[in-house]
Amino acid sequence: MHLRYINIPILLVSALLSAACAKPAVHQAVSMDSSPPSMASQAGDRHVLAGEWEYIDVTGAAVLLTLDEQGNGHYDWKDGRFETHTLIDHTWTGMWFQEENDQDGGFTVEFSPDFSEGEGQWWHSRIGTDYAPTQKGGTFHLSKKTATMSHNDTHRHRHQIGKANESD
Repeated sequence: MHLRYINIPILLVSALLSAACAKPAVHQAVSMDSSPPSMASQAGDRHVLAGEWEYIDVTGAAVLLTLDEQGNGHYDWKDGRFETHTLIDHTWTGMWFQEENDQDGGFTVEFSPDFSEGEGQWWHSRIGTDYAPTQKGGTFHLSKKTATMSHNDTHRHRHQIGKANESD
């Protein structure tokens, strides 16, 4: 008598499993040659970085940066250069390199809504052969230049930078 009650649930489970297995699987084609939608929609157009920027550190020292359409460029202080890694929404990240004093590091900038200025932070990744430096970085302000600096302004700013960074 108990056998009859046990056989009914087994028959029901068997019927459900066989119906599920008989239904063909649905496959969705996935393109592997494009970025995921989340990254593609967030990636910024780097051309907003192109041009001349005034970099001002916390001491007030200023350096002129010149960036190309990809956000890569150079500056005169210590034979420096910037390399863009990402521009997502209004956040710019990348690396800086200074050949003359054998240092490099990273940076991040949060831009204003119109990309005319931004607040940034920088840090060291390497100083000479030390790949885990304890020397702290700092903060800076960027402003898009609408006109080039005069010769007197450039000379004054280089003099300030030399004094601000004599310990480097």
